Amino acid sequence: MAVEILMPKMGATMESGTIIRWFAEEGEAVEAGQMLLEIQTDKVNIEIEAEAGGILLKKVYVHDDEVPVQEVIGYIGKEGEEIPAGKTAESNQTISSGTSEGSPVMPDLTKEQIDIDERSIRRTPAARHEAQKQHVSLRDVFGSGPEGRIHLQDVQDYVLQQQSSVPRVTPLANKIAQDHAIALDEVSGSGVQGKVKKQDVQDYMQKGSRIDAIPSLDQLISSTESVEEVKVEGMRKIIGERMVQSVQSAPHVTLVSEVDMSEIIRLRKALLPIIEQRTVYRLSYTEIILKSVAMSLREHPDVNASLQDNVIRRYTDVHVGLAVAVENGLYVPVVRHADRKGLCELTTICKTLAQAAREGKLTNEQISGGTFTISNLGMYAVDAFTPIINQPESAILGLGRITEKPVGIEGNVVLRPIMSLSLSFDHRVMDGVPAAAFLTALKQKLEQPFQLLI
Repeated sequence: MAVEILMPKMGATMESGTIIRWFAEEGEAVEAGQMLLEIQTDKVNIEIEAEAGGILLKKVYVHDDEVPVQEVIGYIGKEGEEIPAGKTAESNQTISSGTSEGSPVMPDLTKEQIDIDERSIRRTPAARHEAQKQHVSLRDVFGSGPEGRIHLQDVQDYVLQQQSSVPRVTPLANKIAQDHAIALDEVSGSGVQGKVKKQDVQDYMQKGSRIDAIPSLDQLISSTESVEEVKVEGMRKIIGERMVQSVQSAPHVTLVSEVDMSEIIRLRKALLPIIEQRTVYRLSYTEIILKSVAMSLREHPDVNASLQDNVIRRYTDVHVGLAVAVENGLYVPVVRHADRKGLCELTTICKTLAQAAREGKLTNEQISGGTFTISNLGMYAVDAFTPIINQPESAILGLGRITEKPVGIEGNVVLRPIMSLSLSFDHRVMDGVPAAAFLTALKQKLEQPFQLLI
């Protein structure tokens, strides 16, 4: 006798499974233990092994079919062996003919068919007797007992459900129907025994029966006036790969501090004409912050470090990179020995490097060897952000915009120009205390910029 291949019940909440693919074709020989097909449950995908060897006689269900648990999905047997009556693909579809109430009629199964169909099903004698009385196949009944054992009440509940005017429906299809006020008895179900699935509801809505039809992804794309596709390649690809590598390999921690920029604003205003006269470049906040960062790094070598080959390297030289946005990406040119340079020299170097970056004329030497990076988004409506470390460095500083905020000073609330500093660091290289000490030192230098002269 042919061996039934059943849709397994993988857990108490599983009601059905969807066939993803068969690994064998009808008429092919299979061995016991061979991977036969793959199914999808509501949680995982599972590969099903053949329980017996022989010929795959019949696939009752195929790709994308949703099948109730314990339903026969195929047969294995000897070549030419007949498939048991009552368990073909046709017999598993809904048998629908109307009654005066419009409820479905039960399949008229003979006693012999039921006997063949139910030999391997766990059920109580009362459940089997009731199923024969109601002409119900126990294959279609969900057992509430231990290991899926079917009780009398399970059969009675199934009969009541089939005689109800409420159609069988998946939870997702039911939710969509409720959200759009759709009467499910108007929807034709394509699932097992006429079960209404999500696609059935969407098809019903798209046929024009409902104005508020749910568009498919293809419809949304086709209704768009234009779509620009940009291939991820070149600089964009390299940046993406490095950012993913940085996030996956380095445990990022970000500390945020607010700085009163009142004194820096006064300093820039005073130095602006002097530096512009000497260099023809205008002094920006970036150069002043760069100088403050470089001096703070010199005082806190734990931050001016990197992790390479399981060795932490603390650098005595301070080489600070500045992230510069260009078309389709960014460069990070490096200001070498930034702690040793004055504001005039820093202004000239930063402006020259930024221009070379935008023109694509940076040399390899100008973009390598950095020990720390600054990323400035202060020119945009960004208060704070979480920058990603530019490896092999161990830390990066993000600069937000300067905006007036109310602060308490000596018992009075006044408006002050505030900027956020966001320090992301590699927790493998340093702990929170040295990182916080560096950020505190930087905050002090920015709020008391006379320290830059020392």
